[in-house]
Amino acid sequence: MTKTVNHWIGGKTVEGTSGTYGPVTDPATGAVTTQVAFATVDEVDAAVATAKQAYATWGQSSLARRTEILFRFRALLDAHRDEIAELITAEHGKVHSDALGEVARGLEIVDLACGIAVQLKGELSTQVATRVDVSSIRQPLGVVAGITPFNFPAMVPMWMFPMAIACGNTFVLKPSEKDPSASMKVAELLAEAGLPDGVFNVVHGDKVAVDRLLEHPDVKAVSFVGSTPIARYIHTTASANGKRVQALGGAKNHMLVLPDADLDAAADAAVSAAYGSAGERCMAISAVVAVGAVGDALVEKIRERAEKIKIGPGNDPTSEMGPLITAAHRDKVASYVTGAAAQGSEVVLDGTGYSVEGYENGHWIGLSLLDRVPVTSDAYRDEIFGPVLCVLRVDTYEEGVDLINASPFGNGTAIFTRDGGAARRFQLEIEAGMVGVNVPIPVPVGYHSFGGWKDSLFGDHHIYGNDGTHFYTRGKVVTTRWPDPSDAPAGVDLGFPRNH
Repeated sequence: MTKTVNHWIGGKTVEGTSGTYGPVTDPATGAVTTQVAFATVDEVDAAVATAKQAYATWGQSSLARRTEILFRFRALLDAHRDEIAELITAEHGKVHSDALGEVARGLEIVDLACGIAVQLKGELSTQVATRVDVSSIRQPLGVVAGITPFNFPAMVPMWMFPMAIACGNTFVLKPSEKDPSASMKVAELLAEAGLPDGVFNVVHGDKVAVDRLLEHPDVKAVSFVGSTPIARYIHTTASANGKRVQALGGAKNHMLVLPDADLDAAADAAVSAAYGSAGERCMAISAVVAVGAVGDALVEKIRERAEKIKIGPGNDPTSEMGPLITAAHRDKVASYVTGAAAQGSEVVLDGTGYSVEGYENGHWIGLSLLDRVPVTSDAYRDEIFGPVLCVLRVDTYEEGVDLINASPFGNGTAIFTRDGGAARRFQLEIEAGMVGVNVPIPVPVGYHSFGGWKDSLFGDHHIYGNDGTHFYTRGKVVTTRWPDPSDAPAGVDLGFPRNH
């Protein structure tokens, strides 16, 4: 019998009532293993109402109580990381080691949330005028929502809800309907850690659920990670409904390789960053920009390494890369490779015919490498979100920077060089939110914020780090005068208050 994933509302599983379900497949076999209930507007409203009711007490709870629960949750998450990784592999397809890495990066944000008391400290200025003090404090918003993608079903939600609930908010998560089980396991662990009922809720679904969260008057803020078109829609719709929004969109991350770079290190980095997690990550390097005469040697080194990558089921310990999430996505990724030559690219590796013996119905695709890719081609302009690496050629550092800055995306970028001066220039001149110097995937650690520029981010706040604390709280300034018993009556003064 096919397993059913239902909603999590008020600290317990709540069976879906819509009668509408979405299929969840095992990407390695193509078989439907699970169905997930899609929420109606009424079911979303029930989750928000539950979160609002819980906020009445959770928003007033002490920092000590919040962090005590988060510490217990962290211990449980650590103890169950293998189980969560297995759920990720079963529904997303990524190899087990990669899934474990995802959980570990989510744990970083839980660590940060456990220390939220330091980040929520206010400010105080005494004696700004005679016996007048001014303080600044930060307070929670209320009910906040997270809408998360399929590629990191555990990590991306953990970029959001630990910070949100640590700051005193309650949370409604709408995870991807393609791999929903990890979020349900997380909900169970939060309940086991002692999180009060209604503080964390999960509703599954499609555009109906998303739109209701964007419109609901009791949802005060929305966090989103996904493609650029949807991020733009989320930002526009939620903002029009008066909500605070951070909407992280797509990417076309470039790696600039200068002539002085260690080409073996650059090739290792390019293969790791382009093909890890089957390229289904917004921080993947999908475009290598080779400067000068290094292009031929670099492409050959990348090809040699790519041909050795073992592709297979994610639960096979020998597999280095798994399948793509769905057959439809596999076919879309393949179309960029099959159409590349006609648009001017040299196809060095074509992975579109790849299959795994015994798993012929899986969503397989091999590694593809395209060289001398024109900037006008679809393979360069679009976010492919699969194991396809484009190599572009330029003559100078300046041409490379101009090429990268001309991209509408500005998520992350990297430079490989031994020249400290060139690296310093690159950090300042490149138009991207995250920069790596000889680091191919510059995802910040938890106490620095993650986010891009241009069409890779809509909204003013990056995610987690200090920006996360600011996003999930709002500032308040309090001006106080306590009269001294010896003060004479001040009398009425209609003039502007004086600070002396």
